[in-house]
Amino acid sequence: MSSVPVAVVTGSNKGIGFAIVRALCKQFPGDVYLTARDPGRGQEAVAKLQQEGLRALFHQLDVDDLQSIRALRDFLKEKYGGLNVLVNNAGIAFKVQDTTPFAVQAEVTLKTNFFGTKNVCTELLPLMKPYGRVVNVSSMVSCSALGRCSQELQQKFRSDTITEEELVQLMNKFVEDTKKGVHDKEGWPNTAYGVSKIGVTVLSRIQARLLNEQRKGEHILLNACCPGWVRTDMAGPQATKSPEEGAETPVYLALLPSDADAPHGQFVSDKTVRPW
Repeated sequence: MSSVPVAVVTGSNKGIGFAIVRALCKQFPGDVYLTARDPGRGQEAVAKLQQEGLRALFHQLDVDDLQSIRALRDFLKEKYGGLNVLVNNAGIAFKVQDTTPFAVQAEVTLKTNFFGTKNVCTELLPLMKPYGRVVNVSSMVSCSALGRCSQELQQKFRSDTITEEELVQLMNKFVEDTKKGVHDKEGWPNTAYGVSKIGVTVLSRIQARLLNEQRKGEHILLNACCPGWVRTDMAGPQATKSPEEGAETPVYLALLPSDADAPHGQFVSDKTVRPW
């Protein structure tokens, strides 16, 4: 078993994820795993970094596929005995002009962005070693979407005692409400991406709380962050930040020094804790 520290970035063959891997290759003192659904694209991305003189390793990961998540879990457990840094970056968004029915967009978007992230956490958080760092890439859209929820929903999403089960119920309710065409009436905003990222931010708050309760002495820090509006295939060419700039806050959180005890359980953008 290797005693080398290990970092994993999900959805990292392009965009912000790729920029996070590149930065970690330069700054993280250990093995950095670039992951992607498609092994061909993943290996291509690793080769690109190799041309820059950077060494990333590849492992297949499709966050929509529990077997794929568990294969990565077993690999990390066997080869490294755990995990030091986890960046949950994998995510999808429909384009604004996409004509796919909203109910389908809701189900598909939440499946990857919320449920995929949750499943990765369920399988990999138990592997986190003491002083581990977990970064869930959320979005500022989660804040604006929260503001467009009914007062009742806002109260639930801001609660310091909401459980993962309750959050899952709410995320499922959103999908069901869109199918019935009643999501407006039920107090939801008109953005599937926004709701999926509310889910990621609230999930992060819950997970940090559980780490405090169950693994207090292990100094693991877990946060959600917003990379900003970044020029990627997802956001398009008009966005204000380069992928490298988008990677800055996630990388900062992934590399918080071992004597740091904060931020933890926070929503962070531009390296600054934001109110939720």
